[in-house]
Amino acid sequence: MLSCLSGDQYVPLSTLIIDNCSLPVVNIVSSQSKIQEGGNLTFECYVTGRPTPSVRWQTEELYSKFVNWSSTSELVLHLTNVSSRDNLHNLTCEAENQAGLGEDMVQLDIEFPVKILFFRDAVKHHNWCFPFAVDGNPEPTISWLYNSQEPKKSKFMYIQFMPDSGDGSVKHGCLNLNKPTHINNGNYTLIVQNKLGRDEATAFGLFMENPFGTFDPEGKIVVPTNKTGTVVKENQESHVFVVSVAVGLALFACTFLLIMVLIINKCGQHSKFGLHRSSVLNTEDDLAVSLRFMNFGISPPSSEEDSGLSSFVENPQYFCGIIKEKDMCVQHIKRQDIVLKWELGEGAFGKVYLAECANLSCDSDRMLVAIKTLKDANESTRQDFQREAELLTVLQHQHIVRFYGVCTDGELLAMVFEYMRHGDLNRFLRAHGPDAHILEESKLPALGPLTLPQMLHIAAQIASGMVYLASLHFVHRDLATRNCLVGEHLVVKIGDFGMSRDIYSTDYYRVGGRTMLPIRWMPPESIMYRKFTTDSDIWSFGVVLWEIFTYGKQPWYQLSNSEAIECITQGRELERPRTCPNEVYVLMQGCWQREPQQRMVIKDIHSSLLTMVKNPPVYLDILG
Repeated sequence: MLSCLSGDQYVPLSTLIIDNCSLPVVNIVSSQSKIQEGGNLTFECYVTGRPTPSVRWQTEELYSKFVNWSSTSELVLHLTNVSSRDNLHNLTCEAENQAGLGEDMVQLDIEFPVKILFFRDAVKHHNWCFPFAVDGNPEPTISWLYNSQEPKKSKFMYIQFMPDSGDGSVKHGCLNLNKPTHINNGNYTLIVQNKLGRDEATAFGLFMENPFGTFDPEGKIVVPTNKTGTVVKENQESHVFVVSVAVGLALFACTFLLIMVLIINKCGQHSKFGLHRSSVLNTEDDLAVSLRFMNFGISPPSSEEDSGLSSFVENPQYFCGIIKEKDMCVQHIKRQDIVLKWELGEGAFGKVYLAECANLSCDSDRMLVAIKTLKDANESTRQDFQREAELLTVLQHQHIVRFYGVCTDGELLAMVFEYMRHGDLNRFLRAHGPDAHILEESKLPALGPLTLPQMLHIAAQIASGMVYLASLHFVHRDLATRNCLVGEHLVVKIGDFGMSRDIYSTDYYRVGGRTMLPIRWMPPESIMYRKFTTDSDIWSFGVVLWEIFTYGKQPWYQLSNSEAIECITQGRELERPRTCPNEVYVLMQGCWQREPQQRMVIKDIHSSLLTMVKNPPVYLDILG
């Protein structure tokens, strides 16, 4: 509150009427509001008030050169060679007398040519980002060139500006690219301009190596076009005729292809790799380490110094069974039919890409697939790849991830699988559990918390796939939710792309320096004697049930690996999850019998789960 000294004390001005005493009134007048950098500006500060106020300009933070002079009623400030740095400050004139303080201020508006403060090579955060900062007044317009040409507008390429950082006209931002591939590698040029000037800078983006080689052109799906540009006229009859012919040709082509496939499958003398069928299917030792590319036989993540192939433990319990009677040729997919979209992840054997693939079936022009590449292929790994492809062709089931074929054009070896949109089941469970917000998994397509019928439906599908594998006498050896995939409409299938090495490294325990084992999912005989059978898979399936009903928690998560081994070998069981009905926990306990021959049969487990899917058990959370 303003006051004046009256006698020996200060008295509020609002209570006094004082002759010849008034607050200063300040008014700044300028000849012009805008000027270009380097020009001159003059400001006049007019002041009234009684007694006569003292007047001053606040010039402490000015970067521009200045002089000032005064008279009885005004104070003049003359700026020369004005600097754009003064746009950050308000120019203030202050006046003060015994009655108090008065002031006025103006915002400097100094125009200057645009300039790029920095533009850096692409870095990866959530998306790929080219960070930049630009400055200019008036505000500059921004445009881009990609490899010296104007890029096509796309939702996958956009500019994002950062919040105002308080440094005046400077703008910080990112050129964002959402999931770019090797076809987006190259030079990106930032161009900025305003009425006073123009500036540009170039940065480089290396998003992904071309997995098919440096000189390999990106595969393109050819779409026929009318090159002549002429308008094609047709009447209704000719339209019907053309459609009829097209349908007839399509049916003929599909029938022909089906007959050829049957003939080829029956011939079975040589695969498309030049590998004799009998040399593959009659060698039990080779089959013992089969399907490693899909992480079926056993999928421990290898150590960094290991190629990933030598760390697998051979399975003496594996034998051919029905597989010997199968005789299927591996489908070869042309490189030109594959268009890579972006990288999905990296596993022990190579990278996995989302791609679009043409000519996989007669009823679809193109479809999304997962392309799994093999890195550092030597002669030994190429032979493994060949065996793997032929054996994967045999595994055909609605709850086993579908294998379409291979692409061996050029040096790279690649396998083509169906694309499961929602990724691995473990992450999916966590995303639909009570702790999704803590784990930051809520970005996945949300179904809300999984219900009891949905959990039972997931478990029944996995059991169905295991029934099929058991019918082939095939031992999985690494059954876990991380090795199951989730597609549309809650379809769940067994089989992953070998990417669990980095993501789920804590699920594996290093044994003997190189071999990594998923001990938390293994029964006592597998831990102590390395004995893997279809009965050991039953034990693992019980742990999978426990994972489902805990929304993806790690078994024995409160214990170290050595403590978990001790609990399993001493006969302790995982506790019943809170969300698990007693009927389901009884199934788990049936899987965890210490004697392998006393464990439940997978067919009976599957049958019980199907019954519960149709009539879910009444469940009361008595633990809550």
